[in-house]
Amino acid sequence: MYTRDGTLARDTSIEQYIPMVRRMAHHLVARLPASVQIEDLMQAGMLGLLDAMGRFEEGLGAQFETYATQRIKGAMLDELRRGDWLPRSVRQVQRKIEGAMQRAEHRLGRPASDAEMAAEMETSVQEYQQMLADARGVQLFYYEDVEGGEESDNFLDRHVMDGSGDPHQRLAERKFREAVVSGIERLPEREKTVMGLYYEQEMNFKEIAAVLGVTESRICQLHSQAVSRLRTRLKDWKR
Repeated sequence: MYTRDGTLARDTSIEQYIPMVRRMAHHLVARLPASVQIEDLMQAGMLGLLDAMGRFEEGLGAQFETYATQRIKGAMLDELRRGDWLPRSVRQVQRKIEGAMQRAEHRLGRPASDAEMAAEMETSVQEYQQMLADARGVQLFYYEDVEGGEESDNFLDRHVMDGSGDPHQRLAERKFREAVVSGIERLPEREKTVMGLYYEQEMNFKEIAAVLGVTESRICQLHSQAVSRLRTRLKDWKR
């Protein structure tokens, strides 16, 4: 229901969108450390939903669900950015993986396998895969974090809250998205499949594991490894 000025009426049933908020929270928490509580994400998402309901205007060329999804995801990610949710040890593991991956792939001229990465890090394949699992939660990033310091919190999700802002920033964001797409296309086939099922089809790790016939933990490893490759390549892109 809309008011005369085209905004979404406040008495529109919030309950009908709660399952959407819950689904988005579960989708996000699957790749975050166990210390992150889904209730916190739900609470932030509900605030994002209320914000969307107050701001949405009919006739702007977007469905409310599409607009609300951006606001909800943005609220959840902002909540994570405000909190100390990523332990220093996880950041350190991720930096080690990225450094080794950069060296190995520059030397090989192609994506490094698990065995080649383990050799580069002077560890076993099993230990390397455990490191990938430990790095869970370090997801790609906001555009401005590509050149951030080593303590910056990073995400794959780059959410744009509205169409306003500096034109140069929007151009940079568009080029960044193009670089992300190009980076994904260059991933090994299985990692590319995982990224497509997770980010485009919005399947969780358990569902992807069933599709590919592997364990959920293996999907987590493949996702972390794909993220590391993209982070490394996008940092190169910024130079």
